[in-house]
Amino acid sequence: MSKILYIDPVGIELVQEGLQVLLDVKQPATEVKMVSLPRGPHHLEYRYYEALVLTDILQLVREAERQAFDAAVIGCFYDVGLQQAREVAERMAVVAPCEAATRIAATLGDKFSIIVGRRKWIPEMMENVVRYGMKDRLASFKSVELGVLDFHRDQAETARRLRQAGREAIEQDGAEVLILGCTATYGFYRELQAELGVPVLDPMVAAFKTAEFAADLVTRLSWSHSKIAAYESPPPAELEAWRLDEQYGHPDMAAWLRQRAKPA
Repeated sequence: MSKILYIDPVGIELVQEGLQVLLDVKQPATEVKMVSLPRGPHHLEYRYYEALVLTDILQLVREAERQAFDAAVIGCFYDVGLQQAREVAERMAVVAPCEAATRIAATLGDKFSIIVGRRKWIPEMMENVVRYGMKDRLASFKSVELGVLDFHRDQAETARRLRQAGREAIEQDGAEVLILGCTATYGFYRELQAELGVPVLDPMVAAFKTAEFAADLVTRLSWSHSKIAAYESPPPAELEAWRLDEQYGHPDMAAWLRQRAKPA
């Protein structure tokens, strides 16, 4: 059995519908818990907001490993703190939506397009596409001009805009696979996929299924992030001597994870 933590990296209560998405696709033996942050902004559309939540994300990752999780998902398509989290996780695998979705998309078609909420998001997401070696596989970014908190306010209108952007990506840009570029787009991919006739990747699902695979590699084969170079962990002696956990850690993070995580 694998134990996976899905971190919704915003300071608001969990959306039950989002958790249900994971319950619908998980393997029977997988235990999934979903938790938001104890403080912070309600979306991460700005790099400033990302900077504010980074410390709490990393503390949650460290605490999840202490509580014997096998993998963690950082649930934002910006992949906030992914590299840093892989540093501090000694055994546990850490994944995030953009990397997971683009790697899956590259196996399903030659070119993929990413449908985003706002043009504001594209430069940072493009940085990650390049980092992951996927620039040549990217057909286009398409914006529907909706913010993170707008996707589920008028779902019919959201679906219309996603459908239009997807059709343009396929017919004009040569996309063979579509990626929804925000985890708040949960619930739309099945209808779009049926209507447009190409794979449409929900990034929440893509990251979670990748985490299930990664957790299996950890538990069965002891395959996790290499610790000899890029993901070398900070020395515990320095963390202790400099009192970094005391200065930067949330004082109730362990209790927060135990009490607020929703099991399934």
